[in-house]
Amino acid sequence: MDPSYRYASTQNGKRDPHTGVEFVNKFGTPVYAAGDGTVIFAGPDNKPVYMPFPNLYGNLIVIQHQDNLYTLYGHLSKILVQQGQKVAAGDQIGEVGESGVAIGPHLHFEVRQGNAEDVKSTENPELWVVPNQDKDGAPLGILQLSVMDQNHKLVEKAKFSLEHHPEWASPADLVFYEDTYYKKMLKGGENFGISDLPAGSYRIVLLYNGNRYEHWVDVQSGKLTKAVISVK
Repeated sequence: MDPSYRYASTQNGKRDPHTGVEFVNKFGTPVYAAGDGTVIFAGPDNKPVYMPFPNLYGNLIVIQHQDNLYTLYGHLSKILVQQGQKVAAGDQIGEVGESGVAIGPHLHFEVRQGNAEDVKSTENPELWVVPNQDKDGAPLGILQLSVMDQNHKLVEKAKFSLEHHPEWASPADLVFYEDTYYKKMLKGGENFGISDLPAGSYRIVLLYNGNRYEHWVDVQSGKLTKAVISVK
């Protein structure tokens, strides 16, 4: 996934809050179904159904899974399925392209829960997709972060760093600099999520309302780890 334009981020205010994630790949790279389901849309996004304006996704596929879960695949160069078709996880459904509003070939991938046609139903794909493996074949981990105010409400646009420490007291060998979700994307139990993290100890250093907060968390291989930070 492209770390420069994560879910709900704005690339430092240059773009609208992101409703999905990007997989940058060569034109024509195969695109596979993320899970078993039924294709409910396959074609050009020339009507404002899945976003308030048309032609954003270009060639688009939408798959309905169990429990009203949906995945969307945008900017495709080729569509290899049709509406009503059953697909299994791992079936090829299309090819990477740059149709619609796209800068260079990539796959725009979304997860929606409840209503496929409501952009407010998007979820962070990094909390849903199975993580990759490290160089030794061990699954990487996923972190879900909730930053809450004194009223137990999620806060927006808090800046923080996420530092990986292979040994608890050693210098960090991997550092991310991130913001929590933009306000209109706050609707669930978290305000940041990130996948493909090496297992180990992480220090979170967060700035909010002029205050500095520090929190340690252990990310486990192949698992979702949840961290909560309370702020004033």
